Amino acid sequence: MLSFTVFKGQPNGIPKKSTTTKPDQLTGDNVFVRVTASGLCGTDLHYKHLDIVLGHEGVGVVEAVGPDCRFLKKGDRVGWGYEVDSCGHCLECLQGKEIFCPERALYGVKNLDQGSFATHAIWREAFLHPIPEGLSDVDAAPLQCGGATMFTALDNIKPSDTVGILGVGGLGHLAIQFAAKMGCRVVVLSGSDRKRDEAFRLGAHEFIATKGATELKVSWPLNRLLVTAAAPPNWDLILPTMAPRSAIYPLSVASGNFEIPVPITCAAWAMQR
Repeated sequence: MLSFTVFKGQPNGIPKKSTTTKPDQLTGDNVFVRVTASGLCGTDLHYKHLDIVLGHEGVGVVEAVGPDCRFLKKGDRVGWGYEVDSCGHCLECLQGKEIFCPERALYGVKNLDQGSFATHAIWREAFLHPIPEGLSDVDAAPLQCGGATMFTALDNIKPSDTVGILGVGGLGHLAIQFAAKMGCRVVVLSGSDRKRDEAFRLGAHEFIATKGATELKVSWPLNRLLVTAAAPPNWDLILPTMAPRSAIYPLSVASGNFEIPVPITCAAWAMQR
């Protein structure tokens, strides 16, 4: 068996060098990938104390494919993200919603000996996708989780919609660019003015600093709010900016409960995941 290098978490939070192995013969639709770039996601920080291979925003080059692979070949550039397997035959999978599959395999839960903090990795072909020419490995890597998260939250968006983005961090800066390129009006909400210029450079049409504010004024009510900040939103400030039948997407991961105020149900707002 071929061994390759991986970097795993440990109790002190400092990744340690380790190894795992590739079988002599790949089975099914498994693909052996040489990792060329990896993003660093906030979720990685949650797992750095665990004895698992770290990293889930990976890009690399196919080195070998299993007998059931139909689409990928040696030399193809591919990427993968947070989900790396599902059953493929339940109702959720058949509807293209594999993330809700009862047998899904997610980073930090299954396949703990594989990750993007490594020289190589083995994944199913069904959960790898080609990286287009013109997009570098380094630029593509953060899109495998952060980019996919934002793109999913903007599914079925209309150019006539106004999108609110709470927070201008790793997820927020992608959300601004995606929503603006989709033709939406983009309203950015952040605690201070510190990232105002950056938000406008990324495509925002409005910027609102929320710290110390008693009321928020927007030119158009928000049809969709993407919550990308780690701190819980101040709903008393946010909800008056929302349009009827709008949707709220809590996308960041933080400790503690995510509180949902009663007025959300009264205005027919939807809380999406």
